[in-house]
Amino acid sequence: MQLNKVHSVETIDRVAAELGESVDLLHELAINMETEDGVIWVYGLDDEAVLAFSPFGIESLRELI
Repeated sequence: MQLNKVHSVETIDRVAAELGESVDLLHELAINMETEDGVIWVYGLDDEAVLAFSPFGIESLRELI
């Protein structure tokens, strides 16, 4: 049985601040990314959704930038 090895994710706002890029740019890049690339949607109350990235997803973004 394979277990998910992702232990944390960071929101798009946090990743944008860390990378010194705009949220809009990261959102445009993430639209073409797949779950396997380390991007997920996190849903909260009232169906509020936030884009988030695993450590691998952050590295994938760095390569795209």
